[in-house]
Amino acid sequence: MSESKIFAVRVTVGQEENTAKLIYSKAKTYSLPIMAILSPSKVRGYIFVEAIEKAAVDEAIRGIRHAKGTLPRPISFSEIEHFLEEKPAVSGFEPGDIVELIAGPFKGEKAKVVRVDESKDEIVVELIGAIVPIPVTVRGEYVRLISKRSEE
Repeated sequence: MSESKIFAVRVTVGQEENTAKLIYSKAKTYSLPIMAILSPSKVRGYIFVEAIEKAAVDEAIRGIRHAKGTLPRPISFSEIEHFLEEKPAVSGFEPGDIVELIAGPFKGEKAKVVRVDESKDEIVVELIGAIVPIPVTVRGEYVRLISKRSEE
């Protein structure tokens, strides 16, 4: 069995995850020789498909609405390796940052970051607009950055 290669597929920006799911579904249905599909959140307009040959990728994307085409040459693993490294969801947050809670009982509330605990992937925040500032501990994936701390 020959070595698999990684191919970049151009897709409509914002439709990367949907397109990856459609390609996966088609590959599974038709037993296409596709090993993996990667849709990194940091890359807009591209997904990566691992297959033995480009023809398998071309067949998988044929007829899929947001898939625009495969780049002509395979991509080396080292070029996409950094997308596979798992970083804590809280990396990048600092005390003083303003965030919005996107899940949990305080969903939709704005809050100020008080402390970041990367080892537990948690952030301690104080709700903005609360009469009494109570520190609330939330998981890293439950917050979205609104603005960075202002340097004074």
